Amino acid sequence: MHPVLVYTLSRIGLFVVTLGVLYLLGLTNPLILMLGAFLISGLASYVLLSKQRDAMSERISDKLDRPKPQDD
Repeated sequence: MHPVLVYTLSRIGLFVVTLGVLYLLGLTNPLILMLGAFLISGLASYVLLSKQRDAMSERISDKLDRPKPQDD
């Protein structure tokens, strides 16, 4: 599967899980709930998704470094 897609879906999944856990813990204010889930999932993804992030950046870097075909 494409590394960018895997990383993006993992980040979204981690955000949704964090949102659900915070809701179950009693946070009901939507603004605080979203902000808390955003911050916690961002920190967790930095630690938990480092392998996927490295694969994604390598894939993007390889694409950018590839020579473009010449139209003559």
